[in-house]
Amino acid sequence: MRDVVIIGAGVSGCAIARELSRFALDILVLEKEEDVCCGTSKANSGIVHAGFDALAGSLMAKLNVAGSNKMEALSQELDFPYRRNGSLVLMTRPDQRDALEALLENGRKNGVDGLEILDRDALLAMEPHLSDEVLAGLYAPTGAIVCPFGLTIALAENAAANGVEFQFDSPVTGLSRTGDFWTVETPTMTVQTRTVINAAGVHAGDMHGFATGETMKIIPRRGEYFLMDHTVGNYVNSTVFQLPGPMSKGVLVTPTVHGNLLVGPTAADQPQRDRTATTAEGLAYAQDMARKSVPGLPLRDVITSFAGLRAHLAEGEDDF
Repeated sequence: MRDVVIIGAGVSGCAIARELSRFALDILVLEKEEDVCCGTSKANSGIVHAGFDALAGSLMAKLNVAGSNKMEALSQELDFPYRRNGSLVLMTRPDQRDALEALLENGRKNGVDGLEILDRDALLAMEPHLSDEVLAGLYAPTGAIVCPFGLTIALAENAAANGVEFQFDSPVTGLSRTGDFWTVETPTMTVQTRTVINAAGVHAGDMHGFATGETMKIIPRRGEYFLMDHTVGNYVNSTVFQLPGPMSKGVLVTPTVHGNLLVGPTAADQPQRDRTATTAEGLAYAQDMARKSVPGLPLRDVITSFAGLRAHLAEGEDDF
């Protein structure tokens, strides 16, 4: 009998495991892949969002700001790469001024420190490679970058050192409740537990269905990226966003904590939960959109491309 079974060993599952390992609990993490950080958590932008764009009053807004405030201390405690490089959201047309002002006001409501709108000259002093079209931008000094797999592995290692057990190659195939206990089934084992925590990412809807018999439709949203060489890693120093759209925060250009330059993501909904192939069309779109912010990107220095899937709830508000 386990006290807690956590389904999923991505950053959420590993962070939960690490936090619960502070207590005298028998905890098991089940992961369908061969290691931690094999899904969404390894293929993303590596951004620690300041929290200015999440809807004021939402759980996302609350956790964005709280997580940003805690991340530097956590990186020192667990020894994973982190850098507070600040972020910029660019305005390229006069008719976008109201949207930029609204983003500033929303961020202040969320409690994001240090937000300000900078004019073109101030932006170019920070980032000389920005487009000639850029008129102004929202500056968030608390924006940061992190190694996403370094963070996830560090959380998992600390949890394991505190006694949490990880079982890999163990997809959950069923959940049922009898009295006060849950039975969790995998192809090779059956576990009884008092508590089940669903951190299964794009598969979380399946886990919800096993447990409740109800449908929670999660749509995988594919984001394609390309990564550039260390020789151009300082082409921008901040994380450079465009104004957010209905599907995403837009294509960004950012340094990485490893000294590369990262461009992406696109945002394409798909039914498949394991399709992470890149496409010529997606990468071309990412390049074209990135050039709107940073037109001189040295694209001959691209060394690889990749795609990741993020979980998007089909119904309701776009919140955690």
